[in-house]
Amino acid sequence: MGEAIRRSGIDRAEIFVTSKLWISDYGYEPALRGSAGSLRRLGVDYVDLYLLHQPMPNDFEATVGAYTALEKVLADGQARAIGVCNHKPEHLENLIGRTDVVPAVNQVEVHPVLQPARVTSGPRSLRDRHPGLVTDRRRVRVPACRPERAEEPAHGPDDVDLATKYGKTPAQVILRWHIQHERCAIPKSVHANRSAENFDVFDFELTTAELATIDALDTGHRGGPEPDLIDTTTYPYRVEN
Repeated sequence: MGEAIRRSGIDRAEIFVTSKLWISDYGYEPALRGSAGSLRRLGVDYVDLYLLHQPMPNDFEATVGAYTALEKVLADGQARAIGVCNHKPEHLENLIGRTDVVPAVNQVEVHPVLQPARVTSGPRSLRDRHPGLVTDRRRVRVPACRPERAEEPAHGPDDVDLATKYGKTPAQVILRWHIQHERCAIPKSVHANRSAENFDVFDFELTTAELATIDALDTGHRGGPEPDLIDTTTYPYRVEN
């Protein structure tokens, strides 16, 4: 990414760069080293957004320490904004109550089979806590809105009802569903044609009934890990700084 920024010829101020701190660098001093490592590997003086990757509730003291370090990174101008990922409402309440800077972002897993009201174990849904959800489309496993086939990949060959109607791919239909629900979706691809496809979602609109059809796919099934179970024992991978 850093090399791409340097070769692009685009002014750094015109590029929005986000990075994350992995749990192996949680705690105040480790997080300062980890954030410095992020900047060094990218070859930039600052990132526009820096996030905690997980809440790590089994060692929330380390989580708080890491976020406190991010507050210093923010104050020192090495990040323009800071936030978190995968935090449930109770994690957010705990963190906000013990730190000074309210997270600018909470990036969470949301897709047709795991919708905002499900991404919580507390009394308040994430939609109540922050209406402008930032979502991650990487784990979308819905094939164009057939509930009985909801566990198949989004690019399944036969499940193209809405995609066929609009001349789009199932993934584009799902991105459009996010947009019409006013979510900030994060599409991911390493393929140039799919990156272009991710942008090509602004020339059609799903009907209210079609949105409701996709809404009905919600089962509460995660594609990613349960945030409450992530710690340095269950995920021992380390980032070397």
